[in-house]
Amino acid sequence: MSLPKVRSPRSALTLRYALIVALALSMPSLVSAYGPLGHQIVGAVADQKLAGTVAGKKVGLLLGGTTLERASTIADEIKAWDQNGAGDLTAYPHYPKTPWIEQQLREFWLANAPGPQASDTAPSHHWMHYTDVPVFAPETYREGKIGRGNWDIVHAIPYCIGVLRGEITEKNPRKITKLVALILLAHLVGDIHQPLHVGAEYFSEAGEPTDADHLPDALADDGGNTLTLVENATAERPRHYFHSFHSYWDSDTVRNLVIETPDELPKEKRDAVYQPAREKLIAEFSRIEPAKWRTEGDASKWAEKWADEILPIAREAHARLRFDHVHREEKDGRAFARGQALERETGYLDWSTGVVREELHKAGWRLARLLEASLP
Repeated sequence: MSLPKVRSPRSALTLRYALIVALALSMPSLVSAYGPLGHQIVGAVADQKLAGTVAGKKVGLLLGGTTLERASTIADEIKAWDQNGAGDLTAYPHYPKTPWIEQQLREFWLANAPGPQASDTAPSHHWMHYTDVPVFAPETYREGKIGRGNWDIVHAIPYCIGVLRGEITEKNPRKITKLVALILLAHLVGDIHQPLHVGAEYFSEAGEPTDADHLPDALADDGGNTLTLVENATAERPRHYFHSFHSYWDSDTVRNLVIETPDELPKEKRDAVYQPAREKLIAEFSRIEPAKWRTEGDASKWAEKWADEILPIAREAHARLRFDHVHREEKDGRAFARGQALERETGYLDWSTGVVREELHKAGWRLARLLEASLP
């Protein structure tokens, strides 16, 4: 791999770990880019595109019959092991029908356990899901160092490709076998098409967005996890507060795309509403070729190209907002920015939902194509 070696932003990564763990302990099935629903759409589209192909058969053999739709959420489900460790064989998640998958996942978790002790040589598996490129000024992934890490998503994706191709031995220190590499790719391709998994805002002590490349002590918003999104009131909808700007992009936009409301439905209504709407969208995405989805060059270079493609969208996702009451907070001795992100003009939900439609559509086709290019 020829990706640049960059320093790991330890403080930001550790803070993100703490935030994710806090969420995971209360909502283990919901902590993921695009949420389970978005990832399942990406995986299901890839399943349909690979059906009857040589690559599709190889995927089926590696996963023991598990679909990419099902595999797409596993990389987030194992975050639930963060509470008691992967050694707790009774802890959620549990995969009794595929014990060999569970064994390899637990070995992967143990080799990449999250926590303050994580480092470039023994990274947290959480770090592989994102990168935090500053959005203050236009820049590509290669043009800076802040927010990047040697085990961020731009590095993790080509590493998994190398394992699948046999260019990296399965006996690697990260315990990423071909099976684990496939499970990670089924998830990470969705992650890298979520704007806030690639770009982040940084703030000065005064609470103003700032250029983190020239202010090393800038306060990170951790991909929007520490900002509350406030949507303007409309005639149809009162002023709405989304607890997390990041989770808004993960889940609320996807729900709005699928069932035309960003709000979660009562539990007793979910299956009856979500299932037909989801299947209709998957069928549409599988049938219609998305615009500008093809990526040139070797597949090992695609992650960086995808990050550079999504960065302008991540920048616009922040530029359409104004930030208020942003202040310094600390947790476990680490400082970050806490505050509100307020809609500048009404229409953020419609715009962001349109973005998600395009990105999920492309991600499904790209996952299928990447696997075709990675499975010898």
